[in-house]
Amino acid sequence: MKGMLYITIISVIAAAACLVRLWFVKREMKRMTSKLKAYNDGRTGKKLDLTFFDRHIESLAAEINRQSDLVVEAEAQRRRTENELRQAVANISHDIRTPLTSIFGYIQLLESDEITGEEKQEYVGIVKNRTKRLQVLLNDFFELSVIESPDYPMKHERLRLNILLPDIVTGLYDQFNEYHITPDLQLPESDIILYADESAVRRVAENLLLNTIKHTSGQVRIILQMRQGMAVLTIANEARHLTGSDLNVLFDRFYTADQTRSGKGTGLGLSIARSLMEKMNGSLNAELQGGHLLMICKWKLP
Repeated sequence: MKGMLYITIISVIAAAACLVRLWFVKREMKRMTSKLKAYNDGRTGKKLDLTFFDRHIESLAAEINRQSDLVVEAEAQRRRTENELRQAVANISHDIRTPLTSIFGYIQLLESDEITGEEKQEYVGIVKNRTKRLQVLLNDFFELSVIESPDYPMKHERLRLNILLPDIVTGLYDQFNEYHITPDLQLPESDIILYADESAVRRVAENLLLNTIKHTSGQVRIILQMRQGMAVLTIANEARHLTGSDLNVLFDRFYTADQTRSGKGTGLGLSIARSLMEKMNGSLNAELQGGHLLMICKWKLP
């Protein structure tokens, strides 16, 4: 009899403990639901507390908070993308409309019987230049849209960067010479072997160098080195007109440091370069050091 009594008492205590625990769990779940609803309705910015008596409920609250952070981050990214798209549309509209207006104006002048032969030749030259700018803009815009597509093909080739880079720099000799720029090419003594798409690597380096040529004067340092298991290409030039805020938008589509958009470029070159680097599982970033702009490309070495 005493044994049965003990069992009964223990069972009652266990049942009571379970009921108490269930009551606490329900109370905490109700509190979590109320706070989550207030957060989702925008009535508070406070997320769920993580001081629950039950570790499983704490884990659930932590994951809900993490999900909330992901939602906020996704919404912020959506707004950034929308703003970038609106700016891109405005910029491309401006860049297309400006040369088209100019072309139309000079065509009207060419229709006049009063212009001389020299004037006619001059106007035809201007129309050709405006048309070439339109062609460059549309080609760059098309190229960027193709590169950013998920199925853009990338080859996997064995490249010797220390051999490829001088060839790229030599190919831009005329542009360097035209702008009176001296490239200072610094290469490592040993080979740097990279498995990547050669045309993509060339395009990245050419875009960065052409951007440098358009916006600087004097010396440009081009440094290739191996660092912490990575191939690192650094292109440095003087850029005292840039500020830290410029670095945040430097790789945005259609961004140009020349805010008047006077025809130095389409503003797509750096976007194309970064997209190609990401396709190659590399990175492209910019830094400001002592009045100099550093463009830094990094590839993982095999």
